[in-house]
Amino acid sequence: MVNKSESGTIVLKRLFADKTTVFGIAILLVLVVLAIFAPILSKYPYIKINPAQAFQGPSWEHPFGTDELGRDILSRIMYGGRYSLSVGVFSMVFSVFFGMLLGSIAGYFGGLLDNIIMRIMDILQSFPQLLLAIVIAAVLGPGLDKSIIALGVSGIPVFSRLIRASILSIRGMEYVEAATSINCSHSRIIIRHIIPNALSPIIVQASLSIAACILSAASLSYIGLGVQPPTPEWGAMLAAGRNYIRDYPYLVMIPGIFIMITVLSLNMVGDALRDALDPKLRN
Repeated sequence: MVNKSESGTIVLKRLFADKTTVFGIAILLVLVVLAIFAPILSKYPYIKINPAQAFQGPSWEHPFGTDELGRDILSRIMYGGRYSLSVGVFSMVFSVFFGMLLGSIAGYFGGLLDNIIMRIMDILQSFPQLLLAIVIAAVLGPGLDKSIIALGVSGIPVFSRLIRASILSIRGMEYVEAATSINCSHSRIIIRHIIPNALSPIIVQASLSIAACILSAASLSYIGLGVQPPTPEWGAMLAAGRNYIRDYPYLVMIPGIFIMITVLSLNMVGDALRDALDPKLRN
């Protein structure tokens, strides 16, 4: 048997043993640093308009060029990382919290409560996740907070099913029966004994969910249901540049490349976490 600290060390060693994973983590760190320190690193305010410098191509003064209003694209990309990454992270947190809450109740208590919760999850999961997010965003209206709620709700069924399946497999373990025998409350058993031992698939799915949420948030912004101008979210930048794609393709290519890099690096880390946390692959 290995304790939790030794198990964590093994996971970290497996995680950083793969050069592809290290590369993905390094990209994520660079993107996070650019987003956090955007006010310091950016040469121009992301909202500053200069019509005289509109549609300037990449140059030393503007490494990524300027948009249709003369705004510096590099500054907007750095600030846009704040919004795109925030939507991905907070949407994932929303999905994980409510998914684990509902999945834990369904898996632990079972019976009629389990059937009711799982049928509701079946109804939500019968819609494609992006389509469900579009419907919710259309009802709530556009905006950053509305996008987080729409994407968070659409991701709840995945996490609720994951945690329910994990709980069903460990509900009969000796340590759960021991906690029950000393009259521990149901909430304590779920929070202290069951959920910590069912977190591995949740962690993996959460890392992959951030990438999916960033991509979906860009899709919502592209069709006008996400973050609204002049906020420099990457999907909104794509939408703003699509009218000029033939003459000024860099307006679309640059935010598209950043979305692609972010999603790719998150998927790299998610795949590595899945392998590192898989008990069958541990030594």
